[in-house]
Amino acid sequence: MTTPASANLAKPLEGLTVVDFCQFLSGPYAALRLSDLGARVIKIENAQGGDLCRRLYISNLELDGDSTLFHSINRNKESVAVNLKQPEDRAFVEELLQGADIMMQNFRPGVIERLGFSFEKVTAINPRIIYGSISGYGQEGPLVGMPGQDLLVQSISGIAWQNERAGEAPVPFGLAVADMMAGAHLVQGLLAAAVRRAITGKGAKVEVSLLESTLDTMQEVWSDELQQPGAREGSRPPVEQPPLGGIYAAREGWLALGAVPAADVAALGRLVGSAALAAGGEPAASRAELQRALRADTAAQWAARLEAAGFACAEVLDWLQLLQTEAFRRLEMVQTVRRANGVELATLRCPIRIDGRQFRSPVGSPQIGEHNERIARELAERKMTRAGASGGANEKGA
Repeated sequence: MTTPASANLAKPLEGLTVVDFCQFLSGPYAALRLSDLGARVIKIENAQGGDLCRRLYISNLELDGDSTLFHSINRNKESVAVNLKQPEDRAFVEELLQGADIMMQNFRPGVIERLGFSFEKVTAINPRIIYGSISGYGQEGPLVGMPGQDLLVQSISGIAWQNERAGEAPVPFGLAVADMMAGAHLVQGLLAAAVRRAITGKGAKVEVSLLESTLDTMQEVWSDELQQPGAREGSRPPVEQPPLGGIYAAREGWLALGAVPAADVAALGRLVGSAALAAGGEPAASRAELQRALRADTAAQWAARLEAAGFACAEVLDWLQLLQTEAFRRLEMVQTVRRANGVELATLRCPIRIDGRQFRSPVGSPQIGEHNERIARELAERKMTRAGASGGANEKGA
């Protein structure tokens, strides 16, 4: 639990300023993690509608005019609404970049260049900046022009075949795994570049793609495929469980059973009351026999018995069931964030702990352009400070 003493400590990234052109999920998720750890994140949004994620609904839930997904991954950020076709707005963003530590963008290749904020132009404004980019498929090759959408990336990467069974259709993950992994990888690269800059003073260009990040999550599959291409039937590798490992239906609920060493199969058979399983046999027949035996009791009853006997197992919970468990309560994962107008949202906290400390923030997601005036004042004050310093230097020189 967070103690009052630790609550007053600075977060590790406090003092870093991030100018974030990203929208949808991958980039905003990366910026969220930086924000959770203390960085100041300023979203650059189109004045006409803002981040498209504001209208990206994964359910029918909406709060204060924006999707709950937008609220959850854009908490504790500031919003500046601009029209980059207007010279005064472009100058405003350039002034922001002069004082920034990190810039992030996840447009299709070529778009940020047309907007006038390529790596070359931004580093001319601020040579020490760390410039982060997320693309769908990298910066070159035949896929560059394709939409960088999570479903498409899952389909191209082969990961949609991971759950294929007996000729069934490929099944994509029910989560945006490509977006989330790319966002996590961008954070890793940005922080690595920040460490190098602290040593050398040099900025950096950090690039990740949804496709490369998705491939990276498939190390188990590719470790085999690269040694002997096509060794797995049809090059469509299903998720492989050790014999008897997997998810089984109980009389009520579902039970997940971890790997069962061959030496322990007989003991498992005796525990579940199956002489056939205890006697051993072909894996397919043993799985069918175990499934038959497990239907005799509920998943909760089996989990208690199997765990007591030293077998790795767990009930398969849905989200509502998990919310009601003591284990979930003890994690203290839920926090409440609040917009300036008082609208509240329950969401998850940062999953990282440092020195035992949880990282939370009560600040909700921004409304479009909510911080234009405040940041404009800050930039004006910075100009005045620079002008005063320059004048003082000239006087001394005279």
